[in-house]
Amino acid sequence: MNEEQPRDHVPGHEDDTYSGNRREPGDLEQHIKSRTTWLRLLFMLILIFLYGVSRVVVGAVVLLQFLWVLFTGETNERLKGLGQSLATYTYQIIRYLTYNSDSRPFPFDDDWPSSVAPTP
Repeated sequence: MNEEQPRDHVPGHEDDTYSGNRREPGDLEQHIKSRTTWLRLLFMLILIFLYGVSRVVVGAVVLLQFLWVLFTGETNERLKGLGQSLATYTYQIIRYLTYNSDSRPFPFDDDWPSSVAPTP
């Protein structure tokens, strides 16, 4: 009988029951003592705080833009640009927090995002 890997199998991360390989006893200790992992946690905590602040600012931009349109009939270009840069910034934060990027968003590695909308 041919034993197949489960659907959620990740190559390189074999379970002992499937591969017969055993992890080295010091692997877990090495991961726990990794300075870069703990440093990333620090940046993640700071960015989680900044993400919360950005959500409040986005809410204010939404309300102000709505009021602007309500009273003038047109959008405020400066608020629109700020909204775009905040949207890009929160996207960068989420990419870093979910390990989809190693580039730390503003104010660490990257500059503040441009207010110009990216082309699809």
